[in-house]
Amino acid sequence: MAYFILKNFILGPLLRLLFRPWVRGMENIPTNGAAILASNHLSFSDSIFLPLQSRRPVVFLAKSEYFTGKGLKGALTRWFFKGTGQLPIDRSGGKASEASLNTGLQVLASGQVLGIYPEGTRSPDGRLYRGRTGIARMVLEAKVPVIPVAMIDTEKVQPIGRKLPRIRRVGIIVGKPLDFSRFEGMDGDRIVLRAITDEIMYELMKISGQEYVDVYASSMKEKKTR
Repeated sequence: MAYFILKNFILGPLLRLLFRPWVRGMENIPTNGAAILASNHLSFSDSIFLPLQSRRPVVFLAKSEYFTGKGLKGALTRWFFKGTGQLPIDRSGGKASEASLNTGLQVLASGQVLGIYPEGTRSPDGRLYRGRTGIARMVLEAKVPVIPVAMIDTEKVQPIGRKLPRIRRVGIIVGKPLDFSRFEGMDGDRIVLRAITDEIMYELMKISGQEYVDVYASSMKEKKTR
């Protein structure tokens, strides 16, 4: 109910009025059944624009910090993520990564649309970075299609570190579903997992027009902070 109200009566109309988002390929999202939306990640606002523009509710596995923020901004962020059905995850790795995978599989098992950022974190400079193979494991275990999604110019609306968004137009391009059923039963093969992930990232590169960098975004961020 909160998602319906936010999308149709509060945030949805406000975003359409201010940012005039254009959307291509929304028909590529199936009308029913489980699916994964694999999106590039340029801005915090990606997690707002995509769910509110999708014709179906999208459950994102969002970092737990979005649910524990302080002050007015923290309260608003927490209210939005809870209201739109997003789920908090621990991104510290190890057992936390396994728990995140299982949470995503539960969402898919219930027939919902799951949103994932294969890069694992926001791009530090607008380029597309190497994908994490967790998405490949999820695809093979859940046996669902993957739909690549490119967010366009959202980093210009809210660059990293900026609290208030700039008013400018953004776009969403939804690619055609990718089928990895040919790899069924091979979720324990690291080479296969990397091949699937790289194919997803290649499709994201094609529809987004971003320059691809074959290193992890988190590694690039660490270099910049040294």
